Amino acid sequence: MAAQQAMTGYSREKFTHWTGQGDSCDTREVVLERAGKDVKRDAACKAVSGTWISVYDGVTVTEAGKLDIDHMVPLANAWRSGAGQWTPERRKEFANDLTRPQLLAVSAATNRGKGDQGPEDWQPPARGYWCTYATAWTNVKSSFQLTVTEAEKKKLTEMLETCS
Repeated sequence: MAAQQAMTGYSREKFTHWTGQGDSCDTREVVLERAGKDVKRDAACKAVSGTWISVYDGVTVTEAGKLDIDHMVPLANAWRSGAGQWTPERRKEFANDLTRPQLLAVSAATNRGKGDQGPEDWQPPARGYWCTYATAWTNVKSSFQLTVTEAEKKKLTEMLETCS
């Protein structure tokens, strides 16, 4: 447990994101393909059709442009939790992490409502997703050795209690 660190020096640009992943695709397009059903892409690897279910709110989306790729642990939250001390390469790895449950295709409206808040201040509207969310949040924070506040731990514990 640790208090959040200052935002001094923070900028989203310090987390290089949507890097190339081969075949003209960037991280965003890989996440869209992974999360969608019947995803079709153009020659530039942009998703032109498909169906996605936004895990945070259960909304069905059929236009890729209406989806955001959410950093489950937001970049600003990561900064406050220790990423300010990371190398630029480590921040780039975090922002483009396709291995852990860090990147999700979700409805733009819900993602923008979440902003850079942690679980102590924001929870997915779809309560049935709380267990998955809290488990994934814990996995990401642990994998990247990011700190957790007392309020964050308390809410994560409450969310994990919804696991059956």
